[in-house]
Amino acid sequence: MENRIGSCTRKTKETDITLSINLDGSGRNQIDTGIPFFDHMLDGFARHGLFDLNVKAKGDLDVDCHHTIEDTGIVLGEAVAKALGNKAGIKRYGSFLLPMDEVLALCAIDLSGRPYLKYDAEFTVPYLGAMDTEMIQEFFYAVSYSAAMNLHLKIMDQGNNHHMAEALFKAFGKALDMATQEEPRIKEVWSTKGSL
Repeated sequence: MENRIGSCTRKTKETDITLSINLDGSGRNQIDTGIPFFDHMLDGFARHGLFDLNVKAKGDLDVDCHHTIEDTGIVLGEAVAKALGNKAGIKRYGSFLLPMDEVLALCAIDLSGRPYLKYDAEFTVPYLGAMDTEMIQEFFYAVSYSAAMNLHLKIMDQGNNHHMAEALFKAFGKALDMATQEEPRIKEVWSTKGSL
């Protein structure tokens, strides 16, 4: 497989976002969303998924972080979908159980073409830095629907809220890396339907 790169832009009255992802990268990234904690989470996603990720986002942070985070999720999902093309020859499924100190997080993915998010994570603080913790679910919802992926995220063992958020993003990176990997034994789309 050649390097699979997807790029996407989104410009609305609320946000102006440019994003590119190389699924066959090495974890290099340049991320600036104006929300330092969110940048930290995206950095963990990219590094542990071995994705080269570039994100430049300007949003109405004077209102709050909602539009910037949600729209970044939309753009990321669209870029992943573009990079995958028709998904021929990929493993399709990926899962990872990620420990981070006292926290244990599970992520499972099916690049099925059918969007769905199952999210089970309860945070005990409203903010991590300048990021609302409820926006973690909104981000993953946006990614799952714009990429048309089945995405399950679950905190198996709770603990420090920073660790829980970071474990979810890193587990997502690891599981997505697994799902997008080439399966050398097949060349077609891995589905009884013949398409995803």
